[in-house]
Amino acid sequence: MISVADQPWFRDPSLTRVLDLLNADGAETRVVGGAVRNSLLDEPVGDIDLATTLLPAEVMARAENAKIKAVPTGIDHGTVTLVVDGKPFEVTTLRRDVATNGRHAEVAFGTDWQADAERRDFTINALYADQIGTIIDLVGGKADIETATIRFIGDANLRIAEDYLRVLRFFRFFAWYGRGRPDAAGLRACAGARDNLSQLSVERVWSEIKKLLSAKDPSRALLWMRQAGVLTAILPETEKWGIDAMPGLIATQNALGWEPEPLLRLAAMVPNDAERMKALSARLKLSKVEAQFLQDFVSAPKIADSTSELALDRLLYTHGKAGIIAQLRLSLANARSKAEGDTEAMAQSGRFSRLLQRAENFEKPVFPLNGADVIAKGIAAGPEVGDLLSQMEAMWVQANFTLSRDTLLSRLTERLASHS
Repeated sequence: MISVADQPWFRDPSLTRVLDLLNADGAETRVVGGAVRNSLLDEPVGDIDLATTLLPAEVMARAENAKIKAVPTGIDHGTVTLVVDGKPFEVTTLRRDVATNGRHAEVAFGTDWQADAERRDFTINALYADQIGTIIDLVGGKADIETATIRFIGDANLRIAEDYLRVLRFFRFFAWYGRGRPDAAGLRACAGARDNLSQLSVERVWSEIKKLLSAKDPSRALLWMRQAGVLTAILPETEKWGIDAMPGLIATQNALGWEPEPLLRLAAMVPNDAERMKALSARLKLSKVEAQFLQDFVSAPKIADSTSELALDRLLYTHGKAGIIAQLRLSLANARSKAEGDTEAMAQSGRFSRLLQRAENFEKPVFPLNGADVIAKGIAAGPEVGDLLSQMEAMWVQANFTLSRDTLLSRLTERLASHS
């Protein structure tokens, strides 16, 4: 019998307290979904979700009596979040869908574990662990974990019709946990539903894209998304060539130990065009930080491998680090992907690697002058102060930041004298 009883997360006193509370007096509550799945996959366990035969009001009442904080995070759909020692546990009443429209479901609460399992998306996400840690598998999830198969529960078309976001979740879970070819029935159903993806909110779509692009190697999932017409439906900006750079980028990230960067991967999939990237950011409602990253990327100068380190320093000072580092990472990945058997590409990757290291270690120097220094020379406050300051800063940058404050003040005096 397979169990999670020895897992550190399952032995956590906070979880034990919640399970004791919600299993008392004939009720039954089990851990469900990602925590159980990841334990079998030997992956880190994050959020811990629970399924219960108790109605939401009873969950709230028991928590209140036990002095446990309860938040009705999705009470209409049966979900209450209990917070114990600062740790949230999402508790959802067993339910079955009674009406769906592709974006959300109308549910009825119940006590049937089989019905609750069968309304979930994938077999690997419908595994339960009872109060003593025994894993309960009602839909064949354990076998699919062993073969790294992402399979819809029951009829794939029906599961997708309940929520079209499941198309994107299919590829996201394949990127994280699948191998080989995707399940054929699931792939066909996803391809058939691609035109319905436009009904989803862009926030939900971007959330799934970002999670997919955070996988260690999403390249195979992206390939199958393109084959199924799903990638074009959700990211038309990628065009047909949009994932060609991905294998080289993934290989470089793995070889050099870079953390997965979903925004860098997205940038690699979209033409390097400022207007197009701006439109993409607006369409997907990216955060200000995310949109800024993409704008920094497309506005950064293209750095040739022959660029000197001092010239790179000047560009870093002028344009900032983020966009240049992103450009250099993609250039390095491209050179490395061609390096095998190509002496010039191998040498080029070495040069890009050195430039990238310098860019990552660059600390922006502080310009020694300010507006008060210009005003002290007799210039009235106004646009001329800023113009003169910019001229002196450009001189300082061109000299690779070596001019001292005294030298700059002397040059400023000379410039003012020559224009008087």
